[in-house]
Amino acid sequence: MKKIISTTDAPAPIGPYNQAVLSGNTLYISGQIPLDATTGQLVEGDISAETEKVMQNLKAVLAAAEMTFENVVKSSIFLSDMNQFSEVNTVYAKYFNEETAPARETVEVANLPKFVNVEISMIAVQ
Repeated sequence: MKKIISTTDAPAPIGPYNQAVLSGNTLYISGQIPLDATTGQLVEGDISAETEKVMQNLKAVLAAAEMTFENVVKSSIFLSDMNQFSEVNTVYAKYFNEETAPARETVEVANLPKFVNVEISMIAVQ
């Protein structure tokens, strides 16, 4: 059984997909970019500010599914420039206990939606 998870506290999808899908006890969260849910505008500033907004968007989707970052078992980080890895990692690390942090990969890509610098998707389990 599949249940669609959505919240107005995170940006609405910009294509034919949902913010998240709950299948059984597993939550699949679509990639989040630094869009402000209220204004629909991209967060401007440095990569740290962008990453902070992405993590807040992910937090909102997790909350809509009655979960937290403690439920996350896998993250995928997509960067437009791997030279920004350290700054992204610093912000990301604030949301996890290192001993129970999820599995993760970080990859550099040519472009991301709306030409942002960072996108993060997650898988969480109840």
